[in-house]
Amino acid sequence: MSEQKIIEIEVLRYLPESDHAPRSEVYQVPFTDDMSVLQGAQYIKDNFDGSLTFRWSCRMAICGSCGMMINGIPKLSCETFIRDYYPRRISIEALGNFPIEKDLVVDLSGFIEKLEAIQPYIIPKEPRTVEEGEYLQTPAQFAEYIQYTSCINCALCYAACPHVSLEPGFVGPGAMALLHRYNMDSRDGGQEQRLQLAASEDGAYNCSAVGYCSEVCPKSVDPGNAVNIYKINAGMDYFLRFLSPKGGAK
Repeated sequence: MSEQKIIEIEVLRYLPESDHAPRSEVYQVPFTDDMSVLQGAQYIKDNFDGSLTFRWSCRMAICGSCGMMINGIPKLSCETFIRDYYPRRISIEALGNFPIEKDLVVDLSGFIEKLEAIQPYIIPKEPRTVEEGEYLQTPAQFAEYIQYTSCINCALCYAACPHVSLEPGFVGPGAMALLHRYNMDSRDGGQEQRLQLAASEDGAYNCSAVGYCSEVCPKSVDPGNAVNIYKINAGMDYFLRFLSPKGGAK
């Protein structure tokens, strides 16, 4: 068995019914080398303060619900190991750029609204009856967007994005990556509708191209690249419409 050691975990606490502002509390947490930061938070809840509140589900970096700021960096706490910080203190806080509901739990309603706005589903190019069968796609066509299907909506990219903090209306990197996933799908016919959103005041041009969103993505989706693609696409569409008022990019 791994040797048990002690590490300090500093947690940013916020109880809306009693606190005027977030406050820090430090806990001495015993750990072994196979323990994650999420397990450290669970130890605090089980042994020091049962009111500590945080989200988690799968514990396998699939559900995306256990995101936290860990020493100032947005990470999934289930795949971040305590051993990598020892003997330094670990600081855990709620994800940045989101309103805090309680302790490490943030209000994701604005994020969900942005995801819904890009219509994250197949909009068929033409209707098909059941008798006509499925909408087929080749492996090569799927390969065009497979990278962007890996997004788990963890919102780490929003916590990392400096422009989200400046412009809360910015559709953001995660939604733009999802937009790109559906626009690249050969079965989809909703590209023009989504391009209008990408080219809007809250769309791709709000991005300041820092690229930190892609750096913190736990699934290597590269949302920053998706945003840059739509900066180019929106620009091309604008100039084509300017040169040919009857229609822009097809």
